[in-house]
Amino acid sequence: MPSLLLLFTAALLSSWVQLLIEANSWWSLAMNPVQRPEMFIIGAQPVCSQLPGLSPGQRKLCQLYQEHMAYIGEGAKTGIKECQHQFRQRRWNCSTVDNASVFGRVMQIGSRETAFTYAVSAAGVVNAISRACREGELSTCGCSRTARPKDLPRDWLWGGCGDNVEYGYRFAKEFVDAREREKNFAKGSEEQGRVLMNLQNNEAGRRAVYKMADVACKCHGVSGSCSLKTCWLQLAEFRKVGDRLKEKYDSAAAMRITRKGRLELVNSRFTQPTPEDLVYVDPSPDYCLRNESTGSLGTQGRLCNKTSEGMDGCELMCCGRGYNQFKSMQVERCHCKFHWCCFVKCKKCAEIVDQYICK
Repeated sequence: MPSLLLLFTAALLSSWVQLLIEANSWWSLAMNPVQRPEMFIIGAQPVCSQLPGLSPGQRKLCQLYQEHMAYIGEGAKTGIKECQHQFRQRRWNCSTVDNASVFGRVMQIGSRETAFTYAVSAAGVVNAISRACREGELSTCGCSRTARPKDLPRDWLWGGCGDNVEYGYRFAKEFVDAREREKNFAKGSEEQGRVLMNLQNNEAGRRAVYKMADVACKCHGVSGSCSLKTCWLQLAEFRKVGDRLKEKYDSAAAMRITRKGRLELVNSRFTQPTPEDLVYVDPSPDYCLRNESTGSLGTQGRLCNKTSEGMDGCELMCCGRGYNQFKSMQVERCHCKFHWCCFVKCKKCAEIVDQYICK
């Protein structure tokens, strides 16, 4: 009997540890800045063993590419900031919590919001690594080697130092997907469905950055005559990437896992998603009220717009609970004047404004 109890305790402890590992994420690199290699102290503990949230495969990649880790952290931070911008007026506003899971228990649900978070954070890594290559910060890559576009005018030069989006895409795929690919769940299980969902959304995020990179050019010539142009490959502004992924979020496809271990549409009348589309396997939780089990923080205390009929309006944001009004002082620049030469001088004006928060 004691041996059975011991076995049961060991199994319970093992499952608890597994859940703890699953809850942690490489996103935590955004919350704790990673030291760059030149800052490492001789004889100090290797940086990879100190980083929280890495899976075994990601830790091995960290050991091989230590100088990349600071930029993975920057990419995660860029993705989180963009997520918070895109959802700033929604009930779920991409809030972070103070632990290694970054977003809390809400990411354990395979919802649309989770799909967007995986996509935008993967996109952030492609963006950061591609830019770091161009700036000469990484020893394993340099400027883009993309072939000259066929539609570029013959008298324009193809050169300069472009963002290395090819390397950024490949490395982000290897690192971000490592956590999912090392999992081994039963074929057709809900857990396998979630893995396939994460991989699909990671890929959609990476492709958004890759596809939106475009040709940028600079003029040369006497007095800006632009008689000659030099062109190179340049990343799109990340805000545009975020806008694209937000559109994909709005049209995300509901999927389910089949016995053969593949994702299929819940409603077969809809168009099959492409690798650039977001997918989800669970309905979104109720974000109106705080719920510890789902990780929802609720909307109590959130600012709302009394005159708006959209999601940021008090009626929808507060979920019909009503709102409180208060007055606050806002200081803005005013009475600005241009002074020769060459600066603008402004005064500061204070204004009392009405604001509304959800009950």
